[in-house]
Amino acid sequence: MAFSRARRPGQLGRPVFSLLSVLCALLFCALARGADPGDKYLIGVGKADITGPVVEIGFAGYANTAQVGTGLRQRLHSRAFIVADASNPNDRFVYLVLDTQSGDTAVRYGVLDGLKALGDEYNVYGHNNIALTGTHSHSGPGAWFNYLLPQITNLGFSKQSYQALVDGAVLSIKRAHESLQEGYLDVGTTVIEDGAINRSLFAYLANPQEERDKYNAETDNIMTLLRFRRASDRKSVGVLTWFPVHGTSLLGNNTHAAADNKGVAAWMLEEALQGQSSAADGFVAGFSQANVGDTTPNVLGAFCDDGTGQQCSLENSTCADGKSQSCHGRGPAFQALDLGVQSCHEIGRRQFAGAKTIYDSLDSSGTPVVGSTVKAFHFFHDMSFWEFTLPNGQKAQTCPAALGYSFAAGTSDWPGAFDFTQADSGAPNANPIWKVVSGLLRTPTAQQTTCQGSKPILLDVGEMTAPYAWAPNIVDLQAFRVGQLVIIVSPSEATTMSGRRWKAAVAREAATFLNNAPIVVLGGPANSYSHYCATPEEYEIQRYEGASTLFGPHELDAYINLTVSNMHYLHPDSTDVPAQGTLPPDNRGGSLSFITGVVQDGSPIGSRFGNVIHQPAASYSLGAVVSATFQAANPRNNLRLEDTYAAIEQQGSDGTWSRVRDDNDWFLVFTWRRTNFILGYSEVDVTWETGGNAKAGTYRIKYYGDSKPLIGSISSFEGTSNSFTLA
Repeated sequence: MAFSRARRPGQLGRPVFSLLSVLCALLFCALARGADPGDKYLIGVGKADITGPVVEIGFAGYANTAQVGTGLRQRLHSRAFIVADASNPNDRFVYLVLDTQSGDTAVRYGVLDGLKALGDEYNVYGHNNIALTGTHSHSGPGAWFNYLLPQITNLGFSKQSYQALVDGAVLSIKRAHESLQEGYLDVGTTVIEDGAINRSLFAYLANPQEERDKYNAETDNIMTLLRFRRASDRKSVGVLTWFPVHGTSLLGNNTHAAADNKGVAAWMLEEALQGQSSAADGFVAGFSQANVGDTTPNVLGAFCDDGTGQQCSLENSTCADGKSQSCHGRGPAFQALDLGVQSCHEIGRRQFAGAKTIYDSLDSSGTPVVGSTVKAFHFFHDMSFWEFTLPNGQKAQTCPAALGYSFAAGTSDWPGAFDFTQADSGAPNANPIWKVVSGLLRTPTAQQTTCQGSKPILLDVGEMTAPYAWAPNIVDLQAFRVGQLVIIVSPSEATTMSGRRWKAAVAREAATFLNNAPIVVLGGPANSYSHYCATPEEYEIQRYEGASTLFGPHELDAYINLTVSNMHYLHPDSTDVPAQGTLPPDNRGGSLSFITGVVQDGSPIGSRFGNVIHQPAASYSLGAVVSATFQAANPRNNLRLEDTYAAIEQQGSDGTWSRVRDDNDWFLVFTWRRTNFILGYSEVDVTWETGGNAKAGTYRIKYYGDSKPLIGSISSFEGTSNSFTLA
């Protein structure tokens, strides 16, 4: 006879216990994952290297001809984010965050060509659903622009610089496309109080008092974060943030390529989440710009570096001599006198901290994106003398592109040259020589002068077409929607109040066809870089931002009109896309270039490429700066995309060496210099700032280069320093 074993009081049978265990586990997972993750979409993220030539090419942003690259502080990247309708995958969009000054027409054409070359599978991507936005770094290689004006200070167009940017952007989209999978989106926000200030407060204060009273700050200090989570295990594959702050922490005399403060923030978040249980391998963090126009990372204000230490004038950012050249903004670590490096790291850290705060609280306080449809629209619009009607019934007009006198004054982030000042009326205050120079280039027509209103025209760039177009008249108008999230893609640097008005108008229209309260963000400068977008009130002041508002005092009104009037393309039941209109000129094939190539590399007798000229010391204390100097060759011979010029290797307990730092690390700096122009001699310093993120151990420095003989093919080499200890 078989007997069952008696249970102790309160003991459950195994089947019951197992069932409860499963139920508890499921309940725990549900709580951990959030009760309502929102609707499913197809999501994908990708990242690729876009670092162009880091030496002997002018940087893009400050228009400073003396700012020519001498090395690399941190590699630049393209980060791609794809969202598609799970039930209708052809409805999708791609949002690119490029570590560049802006998006650009030539680059956009190149990306579209590159995607077409990938085959039929990529035919779902085109003008309508791809946005190219820039982080607005002012310390990256230039010479990739479509129009003549920004090419001038870079000595024209560099196919090498352009191709690095295009190829990396295409590769990031390809990687995002290949990673497409079902997933969820949710949104969170936080306030970053000390991430930026308004550098044109005098112009901002011209906006109506009742409008300014709606906001608690002179810049938009709210960061918005969109999280991408795959459905299979609810791990995050990436985040995309929007926060406005200029990429001008690194100053106009910095010559090491870097992605400025947003590049620092992205690197920090990707590093922080590497190996964390909440994040998938290959996690991608995009830190997009927003209504950045009048913001600055120099949060301590603008002061006169003329010995007085006085603040610059509020109205026109000048000092005691009446000029702007000694007026400079001060970042949080300006006293370091390091070309803005420590200030850049700190402003990046503040954005990283804000993003991490949102990320860590999304499960409890995030807003799921709901509504299954994904929509996009894009079209080209010619702003030359376009007439439209304002909401109050009055007629308005936009103009061909033109830049005012205050454009040449620069800003407190990096002032311009000569005797230009902000809020410059042009005449009679300006030097009459410039009126003559302006007239020699082109005298504006009476129609253009009237259209531009209070702007005294210095450069009538929209009507200058020799040898090809100087600036855009045809701009991209674009918007995306997924669920209740609407993304405005701006071709111009919208000022704080311009962005607020634009977003408010879009939110009002979106509320008429969405079931949930709209969440509206603005990204840019994107696609066809169109300088600035000030409010009509700010335009009248004619500081730098108003003088750089290309299309006249009603540019913002036109952008709002063209966006809102086309939002029917974002309706859930929309099946149409707008006609693209007249395409902007493609100047890639005919652009001028005065950039010389590499002739040859050489090394002194008795030395070879990669030899260590100056070895590091045998030991250092943590926090010290370690460096080695190598016999080098020109880095333009090989951009080493997806690779590195410099590395730090650490010795393991078994004596083997492994790489622990490369060009992506903010604290590892690569500096190149010529030592003999005729014979092609050069040297490289690899510097490791161990106060940043180093640990005790035994290390060595590696340098990877490529040399070009006068006759023959380029060949690679490497150099290795002696080992040293950190303790």
